[in-house]
Amino acid sequence: MRLVTWNINSVRARLAHVDHLVATHNPDVICLQETKVTDNEFPVKNFNKLGYEHQAIAGQKSYNGVAIFSKFSFKTLDMPLWCDKDDKRHIAVEFENGTVLHNFYIPAGGDIPDVEQNDKFAHKLDFITEVTDWFTNLKHQSNKFILVGDLNIAPLETDVWSHKQLLKVVSHTPIEVEHMDRMQASHDWIDAMRQVVPASEPLFSWWSYRARDWLKSNKGRRLDHIWITPALDGTVKSMTVDLEARGLEKPSDHAPVIMDFDLKP
Repeated sequence: MRLVTWNINSVRARLAHVDHLVATHNPDVICLQETKVTDNEFPVKNFNKLGYEHQAIAGQKSYNGVAIFSKFSFKTLDMPLWCDKDDKRHIAVEFENGTVLHNFYIPAGGDIPDVEQNDKFAHKLDFITEVTDWFTNLKHQSNKFILVGDLNIAPLETDVWSHKQLLKVVSHTPIEVEHMDRMQASHDWIDAMRQVVPASEPLFSWWSYRARDWLKSNKGRRLDHIWITPALDGTVKSMTVDLEARGLEKPSDHAPVIMDFDLKP
């Protein structure tokens, strides 16, 4: 199974980029975040033409939104309403072999890393806490879970271009990293991307639009993640971050992350 996770930053604005992704990598499963479109206006026909007959979509106008497209059949699962907000940040499906795929778009958190001064930052931490508690209650050694998405946190020093300069910048602050560590511990999640690229090496998936030459300056962060539960340990075959997609005309600021699994859903 070849899986892609990608914050597309408006699916209707980047359908040509989806075509390029499929032509270049031919994934079996595509997980999108920040689709920014209601379900009834989602360009489903474009994905059908590309061979993705199985779909799960949760969207809203102009903001957020997650979707899963697959060549393999699945059933869509009912998920909690995180922080009592129906803001379309999580969708999950179960494949025929029992593997459950969770696709998350965790709140970015605004610009000020202070829960008293910034409601968006408080929402981010509350969201992660609720997800952590939920997975803790679900924890079982037999669970075959894959978690993907834009988690909006770069936890390791090598997940950012400058650990020192970003310590007080939302996405790499100590309190966010602590929350992510607890979330990862909630089901003994394995950082699948770091099974391929060691934690000692830099690994980024997001580059700001502000950089005139994003690739040359390489001031990136790893905000996009793929985790697996211990029951799926040993199934990861390869992983790549699609820098070519980030370099296309009018790209998303996130690059697709492509991972191959030794799985047949």
